[in-house]
Formats: sequence, structure tokens, C-alpha cells
Amino acid sequence: MAILRGNERITMSGYWVDMAAVGFFVLEWLVYAATLEHSAYGRDSLSARMNRYREVWVRRLLDREARMVDMQIMASLQNGTAFFASTSLIALGGALALLHATNDALVILSKLPVDLSPSPALWELKCVGLVLICVYAFFKFAWAYRLFNYVAILFGGMPPASQRGTPEAEAHVIRTSRLFESAGRHFNRGQRAFFFALGYLGWFVSPWVLFVTTAAVVIVTWRRQFASSAWAAMAPEEASPKG
Repeated sequence: MAILRGNERITMSGYWVDMAAVGFFVLEWLVYAATLEHSAYGRDSLSARMNRYREVWVRRLLDREARMVDMQIMASLQNGTAFFASTSLIALGGALALLHATNDALVILSKLPVDLSPSPALWELKCVGLVLICVYAFFKFAWAYRLFNYVAILFGGMPPASQRGTPEAEAHVIRTSRLFESAGRHFNRGQRAFFFALGYLGWFVSPWVLFVTTAAVVIVTWRRQFASSAWAAMAPEEASPKG
């Protein structure tokens, strides 16, 4: 079935395939994120295992009088987050340029051996989706950078080692650990947006390719969180340091 609208010929079957592919993409992203962050299964992920060591780090920081090395490590975390925030802005600029060059892109696609050229409206819709993903990633990385700044301030306000057994010191450790975990969580969300953005690019080829690339991203990211060598190295069966 097809509808003629102006100079565009819109195939309804193709429209529904596109919508199904985008729906699958969004659903996979949401389900993966919810499983990783809000389920019992996700509490055994690589990210969750690393969260335990954030608290271990903070507790051992409380035992040390000299904390310059800890602040240097924190600075490296901040620099890495700033790099990804800057990268997301560059990606956002590229997505906006792609949106602006709709006509040029369609001309190039029409000359390929395989016809991949969508309607101008559909192409612009795809570009808008990519822009939104880049904006989301930037906000997550920018907020993670701000949270890492807050953690650095809490590191600086850590009670001296002589007060490590006091209730105030314990409260400060818990507060710092929770803020540290929140910073890592938002950083992970920004990276997840980058990974899914790579899968989203499959839609520019075909909705069927989007199905495949979305599934591939989920499989790769799941494996890194639950079946990678890094995950195995952080297994709780190993001798875990205690604060």
C-alpha cells in the first residue's frame, strides 16, 4: 500500500518497519539500562562490582594522612569525563551538520548501486534522533564531571586519620561513596548512549540493519558487563579488600 503526498511516495509497509525498528531500539536500550541498574541480576555486573571498590577506596583514604595520590587519581577521572563530554559536543555538531546537508546526502545515496535514499522527511527524522542521543550523552557526561568535582571536594574535606573511628567520619565515608557511585553511574549512562548511537547508525542504511546493529550493541555491552575477562577478574570469590 502506498500514499502519494506531493512529490513523495510513502510506502506504508516500509513506514511500519521503520517504526518497529526504532521501537525495538528504544525498548532494548530501556530494558538493558533498567536490568543493569535496577534489578538483582544487575547487582552482579562489572559496574556494580566496581562500586564496591569505590567504597573501599574511600575507607582506605580515611586511613591515610597523605592523600595527594588520591587527588591525582581523581583528577584523571575528571579529565577522562571532560574528554567524553567534549567528544559528545563534537558528535552533536556532526549530527547537526548531517541534518543541514539533507539534500546533499540524499543525492549521494541515490547514486549508490543499492537504493538507500529515504524521503527527506525520514532522513531528517533519523538525524534528529541522532542529535537527541548526542544531547543526552553530553548532559550525562557533563553531570558526571560535576559530580566528580563534588567528590574531589569531599575528598578534601575528609576527616583526618586520627578521627576515623568517629560517627562523623563514618557518615562522611558513606556520603562520599554514594556521591562517587552516582558520578560513575551517570558516566556509564553517557558511555551507553555512545554505544547505542553506533547501533542507531544502522537505521541510516535500513530499518532491518537497525534491528541487527541494536542487537549487536546489546550483546557486546552485556558481555562486557557480565562475561568479560574484566568481570571475571573482579569476581567476589577473589580476596576482596575490606575497609
